Amino acid sequence: MNVVFDLGGVVIAWQPAAIAASVFEAPQEQAAVLDQVIGHPDWIELDRGTLPLDRAIARATARTGLPPERIAALFAAVPPSLVPMPESVALVHEVRHAGHRLYVLSNLHRASLAHLAATYDLFGLFDGRVVSCEVGACKPEPSIYRHLLERHALDARDTLFIDDMPANLDAAAAFGIQTIRFEGASSCRARLRETGVL
Repeated sequence: MNVVFDLGGVVIAWQPAAIAASVFEAPQEQAAVLDQVIGHPDWIELDRGTLPLDRAIARATARTGLPPERIAALFAAVPPSLVPMPESVALVHEVRHAGHRLYVLSNLHRASLAHLAATYDLFGLFDGRVVSCEVGACKPEPSIYRHLLERHALDARDTLFIDDMPANLDAAAAFGIQTIRFEGASSCRARLRETGVL
């Protein structure tokens, strides 16, 4: 079996509200950041690797009216916030020890990918990866799933994808990939046992 893990919210922490609160004290500023920066389509273009960071900062500043240095600080706060979750990392080890091939399929900004690669031996746990900023496509776009299957010569029927976002799972299922919605390491482990992966 090929087991594919999302990263943010599955293997590494992803807490946008906490990131916003670490830079902006006022609740209205935090709300603006969550809606007009992290929740804006520009965030996806950063994930895709097609929007330079300086342009993203300038555009977010124009949208929100917040100082550019604070917006820059927000973006700078993202990579170090992406901390591996111990229970999930342990689960990845369990799946690997069970004899399965492991892959990453994740949306990440270039700075976040560089930080993870330099700080943690996370990618060494996997046999391969497809990351949005490296391939110019983001989940749940069909092309990123096609890229995963073709690059690593995976049979969709023998592939299981674990993600916390229903839209990403639905897009994978359209290719015939099996899916599990991640709602915590313990429940995911139970589902993997039910399906015979563990």
